[in-house]
Amino acid sequence: MTLQRTQDILADLIAFETVSADSNLQIISYLRDRLQALGARCIETRDDTGTKANVFASLGPDIPGGILLSGHTDVVPVADQNWTSDPFLMTEKDGRLYGRGTCDMKGFIAAALALAETLDVSKLTQPLHFAFTYDEETGCLGAQNMVNDLSERGIVPDIAIIGEPTEMRLIEGHKGCYEYTTRFIGLEGHSSAPDDGVNAAEYAARYVGKLLELRQILKSRAPTNSPFEPPWTTINVGFFNSGVAHNVIASKADVGWEMRPVQASDADFVKQTLTDYVTHSLLPEMQAVHSEASITQDITAEVAGLEPMEENAARKLVAELTGANGTGVVSFATEAGLFQQLGTHAIVCGPGSITQAHKADEYVEIEQLDLCCRMLDRLGQRLTS
Repeated sequence: MTLQRTQDILADLIAFETVSADSNLQIISYLRDRLQALGARCIETRDDTGTKANVFASLGPDIPGGILLSGHTDVVPVADQNWTSDPFLMTEKDGRLYGRGTCDMKGFIAAALALAETLDVSKLTQPLHFAFTYDEETGCLGAQNMVNDLSERGIVPDIAIIGEPTEMRLIEGHKGCYEYTTRFIGLEGHSSAPDDGVNAAEYAARYVGKLLELRQILKSRAPTNSPFEPPWTTINVGFFNSGVAHNVIASKADVGWEMRPVQASDADFVKQTLTDYVTHSLLPEMQAVHSEASITQDITAEVAGLEPMEENAARKLVAELTGANGTGVVSFATEAGLFQQLGTHAIVCGPGSITQAHKADEYVEIEQLDLCCRMLDRLGQRLTS
């Protein structure tokens, strides 16, 4: 019964075209209204534009702790992808459910909502929370907003299950994802008089050089027995934009880069080293020629990694619910690390394969969805017994 109800809800969710660039208010209203009808206490947080929202809902006793089921409502675009069916109309074929978000990750959200509808809420012995967020695909922006709000309210669930597609494997760790654009403003001039200008491209190139130097240093900082591949924090320079002509001193330059920390201390090390380099070396040289020269940084995302813990109540619970006897780590980032920072024990476990995410003809196997429903059914039995 839960599986069929999950499929029905999933069809509704797929019909909401929640591409990250667009508003998700309609799907949040759908989720909030259904949970409120069951008696849930709901908290909504919005972004600065008011067009994006999270909902955090709680069933059961209004006491500290509880279990959290978490998923993001946004999906990646379908533009320029060769779909063989309407991506926003769920289609069943050969034991698979096709549609944008079936795998990543509306399948888990549908199963969580179906669970809520089957529970006798009066018998819940601890809170059952639901966290549905915006803009995970563009930097986990919604989850950061939500976690900050929960922290201010003193709401800290004991355990969080983040239902990203893991083929129902237990994932206890992943690297963080920190993305930046560093912007350089210099002073343009004629290339025949380089000392009269401030070449933003050259200072940006020196900054990139420091990034590459740090990339090598980070290899020596890899934790002993790191489970990741590669085992150290990585840095990647994604783009470098500058200049208008061969004979013009570049007045502007942008460097887009990211790092994937295996531990929070690496992120702190990189950021502090770069701050010192800019403050004590690059910027003084630039401003000695042009006082209005500047180096600024835009933060696209600072998503904490999920660090494996020796004692993890979430891992223990989900292992008991699924019968799994092992765990792993993944290279892709999730919202789990943000909940871990809140003080919640977190695990990533959900239906579908990440290899299907973001592709044309995205799908989730019905068998995977059934395994997820069975896990959540057991959770419901445990919470109401």
